[in-house]
Amino acid sequence: MKSLKTLVSLTALAVCMGAASMASAATITPDGPFSTSAGTIVVKSPSSFGAAVTCGITFTGNVSGGVASINGATLTGGGLCGLPTLTNIPWVLTATSPTVGTVTNVGYKISSIPATNCGPTTIAVAWNAGSKKLTAANQSLSGNCTVVSLDVTAPTLTVQ
Repeated sequence: MKSLKTLVSLTALAVCMGAASMASAATITPDGPFSTSAGTIVVKSPSSFGAAVTCGITFTGNVSGGVASINGATLTGGGLCGLPTLTNIPWVLTATSPTVGTVTNVGYKISSIPATNCGPTTIAVAWNAGSKKLTAANQSLSGNCTVVSLDVTAPTLTVQ
């Protein structure tokens, strides 16, 4: 349960933080702390025997210099949602345009059998300015894991 939370948190963090730095990169504002509203993450891993597991997820972090750092994530839900432990924190969310970006260092571990060790991996994310939603779909992580979907709302963030 704890490992799945970690997986979900790591994946969400990775989605929110990108490592790609380009001269034409967009910026995330405003500087300072942020948190997301309740969202969902769906993951597949060896610990779930490849089955999709849906958990609730929220992120907390900080924006500085146009880049967001995801410093923590909370998973909710029963079953495997309580198992993950996030790794490689902070995850870095970088906007490469006003609508897309990357989250780097996404990873998590689940110690139960079968054990899971996913990431660190950079995943692609999308940003919807109207709904303030950060999303990802079908992003593979090393360790035979997949972020099937991520959908979180960050009401205070803007990408320019």
